[in-house]
Amino acid sequence: MPFFDDTPSGGEDTTSFCLPHADVEGFDRLFRLALDLRWSWNHAADTLWRKLDPVLWELTHNPWALLQTISREKVERVLSDPSVREELDRLSEARRLADLEPGWFQRASSGSSLEHVAYFSMEFMLSEALPIYSGGLGNVAGDQLKAASDLGVPVVGIGLLYQQGYFHQSIDSDGNQTALFPYNEPGQLPISPVRKPNGEWVRFTIELGREKLWLRVWKARVGKVFLLLLDTNDLANTSSQRGITSELYGGNTTLRLQQEVVLGIGGWRCLDALGIEASVCHLNEGHAAFAILERARIFMKSYGVNFEEALAATRAGNLFTTHTAVPAGFDRFSPDLVLRFLGPYSGDHLGLSPETFLAMGRWNPSDPGEPFNMAYLALRGSGRANGVSRLHGEVSREIFSPLFPRWPLEEVPVGHVTNGVHVPSWDSAEADTLWTRFCRKDRWLGTLETMGEEVDQIPDADLWEFRNTSRKSLIEFVRHRCARGGLPSGKISRGPEELQNLLDPYVLTIGFSRRFATYKRPNLLLLDPERLIRLLNDPNRPLQLLIAGKAHPQDGAGQALVREWITFTKRPDVRGKAIFLVDYDMLLAERLVQGVDLWVNTPRRPWEACGTSGMKVLVNGGLNLSELDGWWAEAFDPKSGWAIGDGQDHGDDPAHDRAEADQLFDRLEREILPLFYDRDARGIPVGWVERMRESMGTLTPRFSANRAVREYTTSHYLPAAKAFRFRSENQASVAREIVRKVRLWEKGWNTLSFGEYSVTVQEGLHLFTVRIHPGILPPDTLKVELFAAPEGTKPAEHHPMEWVPENPLPKDQSEQKNADGWRTCRVQIPLLRPVGDYTPRILPFFEGLSVPLEAGWIAWQR
Repeated sequence: MPFFDDTPSGGEDTTSFCLPHADVEGFDRLFRLALDLRWSWNHAADTLWRKLDPVLWELTHNPWALLQTISREKVERVLSDPSVREELDRLSEARRLADLEPGWFQRASSGSSLEHVAYFSMEFMLSEALPIYSGGLGNVAGDQLKAASDLGVPVVGIGLLYQQGYFHQSIDSDGNQTALFPYNEPGQLPISPVRKPNGEWVRFTIELGREKLWLRVWKARVGKVFLLLLDTNDLANTSSQRGITSELYGGNTTLRLQQEVVLGIGGWRCLDALGIEASVCHLNEGHAAFAILERARIFMKSYGVNFEEALAATRAGNLFTTHTAVPAGFDRFSPDLVLRFLGPYSGDHLGLSPETFLAMGRWNPSDPGEPFNMAYLALRGSGRANGVSRLHGEVSREIFSPLFPRWPLEEVPVGHVTNGVHVPSWDSAEADTLWTRFCRKDRWLGTLETMGEEVDQIPDADLWEFRNTSRKSLIEFVRHRCARGGLPSGKISRGPEELQNLLDPYVLTIGFSRRFATYKRPNLLLLDPERLIRLLNDPNRPLQLLIAGKAHPQDGAGQALVREWITFTKRPDVRGKAIFLVDYDMLLAERLVQGVDLWVNTPRRPWEACGTSGMKVLVNGGLNLSELDGWWAEAFDPKSGWAIGDGQDHGDDPAHDRAEADQLFDRLEREILPLFYDRDARGIPVGWVERMRESMGTLTPRFSANRAVREYTTSHYLPAAKAFRFRSENQASVAREIVRKVRLWEKGWNTLSFGEYSVTVQEGLHLFTVRIHPGILPPDTLKVELFAAPEGTKPAEHHPMEWVPENPLPKDQSEQKNADGWRTCRVQIPLLRPVGDYTPRILPFFEGLSVPLEAGWIAWQR
């Protein structure tokens, strides 16, 4: 694609950015390195950036902004050094070779026709230099984009370029949070306009109601893949239109709906404008569900089919990943608001009546007052769906079960792919050195099978030295940050002595940072503050706490939790041992997960869909103490960490919160602190180190984005691309047939019925026989099976029942029997459970159809 070349025709020549010093020899290579966000996880060029301006580099870690800020004299001086020029040559060549090197996908899926996966997300966390993220959702999106680059999976990200991004946090000495919104100056961000070969900026329009809205396209290079970013800050738009992409998760529901139209409809139209034919559309949450509509619209235009037929074809290539653990978390909009902005689009371009369109986002289509649910649209428009952890998959099946009446809960069509983190983005320099020494430099580019065995070879002394070095590095970072004003009370005022008394590099260090929301229970440790103070001040086995986190500007309860922690950290007997670090961001998160010994997470089960913060400590030798929720519910093993909770759901019961707080303290006092401070003759806590080894070797590869992206690719992307191609062949003939079948089932499902049902024993096997009247439905459109629900450790059983050919009869009797319409189905199985556990049932059948996602009818013999 010429739009993404590193050549002038691709728009990435230095002159297109009005950069200073573009005529300095070698500057073009600096420019290309700075525009590739590979530097956010590959730190080979850090020394080079530091040489250009060490102070600015340490403050920003943004090489692109650095290049636009430093003087011409400094650039010339640094580039005149032969060793620097040699290093620049080496880095440029290494980048070129990395782009050409076939990845895991190319090796494992040679011959695959999967060209592009369009990955939609409301936010992407790639680097603090590109602040267009809020938290967990953006973390997952950014890490998966990076892992796709590592593995060679052909993903194209689609998001929004926010003028303000998410808020920065200021806290006064009383603990009151203020939200600040610095402007995202595009020229200071590591992005560039997408230009046509003739230099024209790629711009196009979408419709918001009856108004035309201009969108501009930017791109961020993320190694081998690209992130496309749309914004509305175009001179051709009105003032209010230009503000649509002003702020992430800001404004009212009107602005939110407009943003989601831009992301979904605008995002897919952007792909079309750039000639990118994506066979798979991956919706990271329901925010971008309108992409389903635009994909179908373009298919309608290309294939000459109606909306039903286009959706039948394209939905096979759509994947919906839900991150929401409670129904109230889904975006819902009033019908009037939806029709105001999308009524003309759905009617004029999709041929849908208002009622038909709104029904796609409703549980009860006949209820005119029911809001339009974006998650319902995403699910109904996708051929597959998943939650983001095993437990969240179970929770999601409960949430969406009303859409699939009469279906067993375990068959509600939502699976799970547990999230993972992009390990190279979160490991420290010390961790990278250790892992490289024992597990190879390219360890995250393959399938990770031998990683556990390799970690087993690391000596105890090396692991413990690595942990001590990491902790000391974190404490130095915290002291430096506090000296610059990283505390609620501002800068440390009493000079170097107070800094030196801030934390102890030899004390068990606990990290505790997250979004401050009540369901995350960030104050669980404060339910018994005196007990916590005793642990902080224990002369023999002390601990120290690092806390960080933001509360949403509209969340008063969350802000009260922030104040509670600030008040606690100001106590004289706590000062310097429990520290609240202001303005939690990606850079602070990196340093915390790299240096802490223990990560604590206390959500109220099952409201944490997955949670990834605890995964980030794994590669850095940190251990986890967490509620049995999200990823930890499937990761926990006593050999590698600790858990609180009983694995059951207790709602928001204060008595249970108190009980779990007691359990948390018991774990710390009786297990964790003794294990950390119990040293052998070499000064090594052997038991602690053994848990480090188990956690690093077993959990790090399992909960990496490498594993998650490979799982998405093999289990979803490749099958979805194949299904989409199949349904598109021969002018979408299969899609047309699916629509014909759906209309037939709609008309005739209530005409089928069950008759006589019997069970006999033949040769030690049980023969189940049932009489069925298919009504007006052809038997070949039905699947009859014998079903037994899961019970205890027994899995569900599905036994296909065969239609029994009718015996030849005299003509007059045969005509009478055919007029009767009853047919027989049988199956013979070994009986492993009581006869009463088995029930015949009828499902729709069409080869390749996703049932019940695309056809939710079901009939049971009773």
